[in-house]
Amino acid sequence: MRCPYCGNKNDSVIDSRSSVNGSSVRRRRKCLKCKKRFTTYEYVERVPLMVVKKDSRREPFEREKLLNGIMVACEKRPVSVKRVEKVVDDIEKYIERKHDKEVASREIGELVMKHLHALDEIAYVRFASVYRQFRDVGQFVRELKQFLK
Repeated sequence: MRCPYCGNKNDSVIDSRSSVNGSSVRRRRKCLKCKKRFTTYEYVERVPLMVVKKDSRREPFEREKLLNGIMVACEKRPVSVKRVEKVVDDIEKYIERKHDKEVASREIGELVMKHLHALDEIAYVRFASVYRQFRDVGQFVRELKQFLK
């Protein structure tokens, strides 16, 4: 680490502290040449996770997109934002543990369906109707029958 004041490469770490959520480390340093103090932050470098769409396009995983999709399904339902955020956290952690670089959008959709099934029946049906792209009422009724089993 170079001193921002004199450019010297030698310093000593005076203090290290983890951030509140544990995602970074704050270090207070002192330059051994000019004796000035400065702060550095250390973060884990993450490789961006890519979502492979049905048509083989790839786009970066976006937590906000996942959150918004679930929020739409839960609209006007007795489901708190906190519970929805917990679902998104769980899905995101699962994906990060299981996949290094790419995940199929189909797998994300199935994970959402699994969580919504346990969270709220109406939100599940709403999401399923969009996710499964029902072409007619018959498909919708079959999904409902499957759900009721």
